[in-house]
Amino acid sequence: MLNNYNAEDKVLLAVDCIIFGFDQEDLKILLIKRDFEPEKGKWSLIGGFLKKTETLDDAANRILHHLTGFDEIYMEQLYNFSKIDRDPAERTLSVAYFALINIEDHDEKLIEQYSAKWFSIEEAPSLIFDHNQMVQKAILRLRRRAISKPIGFELLPEKFTMRQLQKLYESILNEKLDKRNFINKVNGLDILVKLEEKDMTSSRKGSFLYQFDKEKYDRNIEDGITFKI
Repeated sequence: MLNNYNAEDKVLLAVDCIIFGFDQEDLKILLIKRDFEPEKGKWSLIGGFLKKTETLDDAANRILHHLTGFDEIYMEQLYNFSKIDRDPAERTLSVAYFALINIEDHDEKLIEQYSAKWFSIEEAPSLIFDHNQMVQKAILRLRRRAISKPIGFELLPEKFTMRQLQKLYESILNEKLDKRNFINKVNGLDILVKLEEKDMTSSRKGSFLYQFDKEKYDRNIEDGITFKI
């Protein structure tokens, strides 16, 4: 029976967070410039180490709050990375999470304080260690989730236009969507509330604003109606 803990190897456990945002045109990722060795000055995901008093979710929430100022963020545990030499400084395992935030709501001053910056997914720089691999896995997971669950609304403001919603899904899926088919699919889900208000910045006539109705979505799920874009 293995009961002698002192004889076992000790390793560090990191939590790395892939933070996605949407600026009404492009899917973006929040990166930070590393201020210590190894790889000082290079771009990195936002991360930290698990403390003895924390669960993994606690650690992820702490890291996200520290950088964004948000307490309630959609996040999901993604994958663990345990390659022996993944961190040249110390034997370190990492558990990656991905999170979704509305860029309009984030704390700009807090993000600037940590030299963080939003990058378009297509223009993001190469990252340290195995962080590029983490991002690719997160994008694939986000695409799978977005077509089967309404998590995409986490990236939008409370009120949005149909164009913004379509642009969001095009950015996530990295493909052009037919406008009529997309609108028909969304309307068929019966989970949006059309408001009397309009966004007047898009055209002279303006575009109607919508809100996601979570209660309708929950009722649909209870009735066996599935979400599918």
